[in-house]
Amino acid sequence: MNPAICQAIRERRILAFTYDGHPRIVEPHCYGLTKTGKEAIRCYQTGGSGVRPDATPWHLMTVSKMIGLQILEDSFSTSRPGYKRGDEHMTTIFEQL
Repeated sequence: MNPAICQAIRERRILAFTYDGHPRIVEPHCYGLTKTGKEAIRCYQTGGSGVRPDATPWHLMTVSKMIGLQILEDSFSTSRPGYKRGDEHMTTIFEQL
């Protein structure tokens, strides 16, 4: 379990990292284990590669694929529309909004 990700969710802080070779800026909403046992975050992407009006901003990202994880000073005030507690794609939840 990554305590920095838990802290970011508790404090509603934005995360920055590289994922699949592309920069990402996300608002983490949920962190836990997927049904296949991988650590992952449910996040809302606000910046970096792949942000397009026609693409969904919601992602389930595997923690082991995140490179250079940083907690930014910037924060977000509330959960984004469409977020549901108790993510159905996770069997164990470490932290959630």
